[in-house]
Order: sequence, then C-alpha cells, then structure tokens
Amino acid sequence: MDLLSSNSWFLTWVLLPGLIFLARIMDQSVGTLRLIFISKGMKNIAPFLGFFEVIIWLLAIGQIMQHLDNWLCYVAYGAGFATGNFIGIALEERLSIGTSIIRVILSSESPELIQALKSHNFGLTVLDADGAKGKVKVIFSIIRRKEISLFLDTLHQYHPTAFYTIEDVKTAREGVFKSVPDKSLFQGLASVLTNRK
Repeated sequence: MDLLSSNSWFLTWVLLPGLIFLARIMDQSVGTLRLIFISKGMKNIAPFLGFFEVIIWLLAIGQIMQHLDNWLCYVAYGAGFATGNFIGIALEERLSIGTSIIRVILSSESPELIQALKSHNFGLTVLDADGAKGKVKVIFSIIRRKEISLFLDTLHQYHPTAFYTIEDVKTAREGVFKSVPDKSLFQGLASVLTNRK
C-alpha cells in the first residue's frame, strides 16, 4: 500500500496534520516577530516578514479547506498557532533587539557600583532624591537589551537587594552607549539557531 496515495491513512492522519502544524508554527513565529518589530519602530523589516507570514498562512488554510472532514487538521492548526506564539517570543528574547531603560534606586551611597558600571562603559545619570524612607540615589541608564544581564550582574554584585525597574524604549538619541557591533537580523537569527544546537 502506498503511504502517500490520496486515500492513505498516513497522508490523512499523520503527514497532512503534521505539515499544517509546522506551517502554523512558522507563520505564527514570523507573525509574532513582525508585531514585535512594529512595536519597536522597525518598519523596514515588518513588511518583509508580513509577506512570508501570509504566504505560509494561505498554504496552511488551503489544506484545511480541502480537508474539512479531518478533525486532526483543526487540532494541528490550533496547536501550531500556540507553539508559534511561544517560539516567536522566545526568538525575540534571544535576539534582544532594541534598547531598555533601567532605573535603580539605592538607599545608600554607592560610589563602587557607579564606578563599576562606568568601567563597563554604561552611560549613567545619577540623581539625589527623596524616597519613602529618606534620601536615596537614583541611577538611570539606557542600554541595549543584549547588555541587561551584564548590568544586572554588576548591580547584584554590589547591591543584591537593590530596587530596579526595566522598560523598553522605542527611540533613544544622543546618549552614551557601549560600542557593540550591530548584527543584521539574519546574523542574529543564525546565531540563535546555532547556539540552540
């Protein structure tokens, strides 16, 4: 019996749902990345990703429409959507695209921490402020997301219990940034896939 004939159980119940599942993972991963890039103002990449997202989606939905009696295709479609969301977010986290602002509030002076952060070439703005329990130091730094772990490692080394917040920044200009060679989107994706092996 030919496993790939039109009446084959293997084609109907294994191969076709598997392909729909993989197509949905691909198109939803690309779609999640596209939305994240739009939110970060990367308008040149988003249309390119949108093109491939729609083509893959059309292929998947076309197979669903041709096999409306196969309930496993619906399950594969939904499971691929959910998995694609998860993978898209994980890819974006690994790529660490964009910049963030870190605010640190210290209850005491910490010239050692400030010096250590400066030695890593982080641009800092340090302010005296009044907190709920008295005088505090506030440190602001806008950094590339790739550098957050280094910043936090340094912070925890000097102040393990320091209060801090991190937020994404859409645009930043004229600041002091570490000089890190920028990678293209494709170099970043390649390094993510290589590191996962």
